[in-house]
Amino acid sequence: MPARRKLFITPTLASVIGSFVLVTAAAILFIQAVTSSEVVRRMGGELVDIGMDAAETAFVEQLHAITETAEFTRLTYERKELPVDDPDLILSYLYGALAPMEQVSFLVLVDENGEGVDVDRGDADGKLLGGNVNLAKDIPILAPLAERAKKQSGAFWSEPFYMPNREHTYYVFVRPLHEGKTYRGSLMIGMSLDRMSEITWHVSTDDITVFLMKEGSDEIVAHPDLHKSFDDLTEEMPLLNVDRLPDAFLAGFKDMPRVKNESFDISEKLAVYSGTAPDGAERFVILEQKNENLLGLPVRIGVHFPAEYLSQPLKQLLMALLVGGGLLVLSLLGAVLLARRIARPVQRASVAAREVAGLNLSTVAPLPSSIIRELDDLSKGFNAMLGGLKAFNRYVPGTLVRKLLSEGRADAPPEEREVAVLFTDIAGFTSASEGMTATETAAFVNHHLSLLGAEITKEGGTIDKYIGDSVMAFWGAPERLENPAEPAARAAIGMARAIREDNIARVARGEAPVRIRIGLHMGPLVVGDIGAPERVNYTVIGDTVNAASRLESLGKEIDGDADVVILVSSEIAKRLDSSIEQEAIGLHKVKGKSAAVEVVRLRG
Repeated sequence: MPARRKLFITPTLASVIGSFVLVTAAAILFIQAVTSSEVVRRMGGELVDIGMDAAETAFVEQLHAITETAEFTRLTYERKELPVDDPDLILSYLYGALAPMEQVSFLVLVDENGEGVDVDRGDADGKLLGGNVNLAKDIPILAPLAERAKKQSGAFWSEPFYMPNREHTYYVFVRPLHEGKTYRGSLMIGMSLDRMSEITWHVSTDDITVFLMKEGSDEIVAHPDLHKSFDDLTEEMPLLNVDRLPDAFLAGFKDMPRVKNESFDISEKLAVYSGTAPDGAERFVILEQKNENLLGLPVRIGVHFPAEYLSQPLKQLLMALLVGGGLLVLSLLGAVLLARRIARPVQRASVAAREVAGLNLSTVAPLPSSIIRELDDLSKGFNAMLGGLKAFNRYVPGTLVRKLLSEGRADAPPEEREVAVLFTDIAGFTSASEGMTATETAAFVNHHLSLLGAEITKEGGTIDKYIGDSVMAFWGAPERLENPAEPAARAAIGMARAIREDNIARVARGEAPVRIRIGLHMGPLVVGDIGAPERVNYTVIGDTVNAASRLESLGKEIDGDADVVILVSSEIAKRLDSSIEQEAIGLHKVKGKSAAVEVVRLRG
């Protein structure tokens, strides 16, 4: 259809909607005036519920890391993977556990005699301090917690207590460790008021202040400004009463009158108070009666905010509801004439967009043209985008992009990970391809790489690159794996099976069988986006990559005539279960490594 006959959606809908405005405005005004008071009440209650839920979620996320670390430690100990009598191993473990938990100040793991290891965050300069500890001698204030842990099997939070040597107040999460029914030690995770107040600072805004109050009292546990009064904390007064808080409004909490919950449809589990700030503005305080969702931490969440958030003038709300409701109804009435014409292409675009978001480009069909100019432009733009994405998808690993998107990120800053790396190569490829044309060579390599790539994808690996007839892949990034060696080894064995099955078909066609070498190594690598800003690759770099490549090359010396030879390092082999057949090859010197490498051959 010629461009001059295309319709614009805005004037088309406006012309239809405008004819209904005068007829419906009076009726809508009356209806909204009658119902507005109920709307105000309901909106206020929902606003409070959403705000309190958001604050609770922020704290639960931080506490979840603590309880999960404690539970993991218990399971590790019960599996005898974390012996309490090995201080060096425990110290390394606690360093690793404390490093990512910025909200935690210290970790202490002691045996039944109160002796063990302590790891501390230090002076907040990024350095972790650790060493041996005797509770009775070095941290006697924690000794009662260890005694309590002896008498119960479940984890618990301590009451707040002031530690003189640290000049600060802490809550401690204690996880007893048992061997059968016998108590063998405790893990203690300390969280300071400072760290907890940092969380309130992050979730608070200029107008909304989030705080924590101890259950059953008016003592403040966390507040964005609490750091200003940390010097007032003592052993006799580990928490400050609300009237000593450096928050001029909240300090008058005890004198604030209670507001009826039904005024704003607020849950009876919350208490509502009203007060006046120093600037004369009215503010509300919302305080939980008791919190049952903070994973046992004996505190309750509170917020205070401008009263206007809940008690907006009725006239202002009526106007907003009138405009919003009127435009909505008028839009629905006016859009009836165009609904079928517009809905169908929009539905198609919506379905197609979901498929594109999931990178399922092969299932997406081009959108048809439309009589509506904006929809027609949308179709053309979408189809052009789809064509471009299909072209890019041939060069960018779709599985990698999906993994990054599933983790909620579009980029991947470099970081260190424990990664398993795999290299493959065709033995004698140069001589095998001498009699092939360029087209035949390309078809042969593409078929070969498809066989190997399918096994990598099936085991959840990431294909880093194709290097001629070789493949480089890795496991353990972008998603973290507890044991990346297992899927990497299964992929290598799957490749061996696929090559042998393909060789049967090749021999039946009178073609020479393909022989391949596979190398596997595991270790720390830098993984993430590497390259210039205008052209980056998600890849891994480090000595582990070189070692895996050298193991693949070593296959030529170990068994040069084998159809498939899979060589792995001892770092891989020791992490595999007994179902994978292994053959120790011994120490071998590989190019680029000063020390000999313990080599193991996998049979598949």
